[in-house]
Amino acid sequence: MIDDARTILFVGGARSGKSRLAQARAEAIADRTGGELVFIATAQPFDEEMRERIARHQSDRDERWRTIESPIDLPAAILREGGVGRILLIDCLTLWMSNLMLSEADTGGAGEALVGSIAAAAARIMLVTNEVGMGIVPDNALARHFRDEAGRLNQRVAAAVEEAQLVAAGLSLRIK
Repeated sequence: MIDDARTILFVGGARSGKSRLAQARAEAIADRTGGELVFIATAQPFDEEMRERIARHQSDRDERWRTIESPIDLPAAILREGGVGRILLIDCLTLWMSNLMLSEADTGGAGEALVGSIAAAAARIMLVTNEVGMGIVPDNALARHFRDEAGRLNQRVAAAVEEAQLVAAGLSLRIK
């Protein structure tokens, strides 16, 4: 495992193991460097199933982790929390894109602000996102628009980070 990258993107399908691998990587770096672990959550508990998912993710993190909830203004959270000696785990960009679209935000501008905040922060940053463009073409305009916006965001972030890991079946392959 290479730990010298400051910015790492974990991308893959749903339930592929992205979050688990990103958390393990962040914890390994913290163990080696003494860095402070900060989890930046983008999920919003709109229903019981999502509340259960969030609770499961929270139970996977021990007392070393501090959690910040940032469902909309993720760039500001990165800038605020991204100091020297910190390791940020952002989970996940796909939910963040959903939140932006539901709030009718400028997704392109938000993506640019995200990339700018990643570049400006001094912290190590791990980002988790879903690859949503490898399946069937969605049958409705909203779902196609979401797929396109998420794909554009993933491309933008992948170009900006130092390392990218493609995750499938709990295994990762370094693609950048």
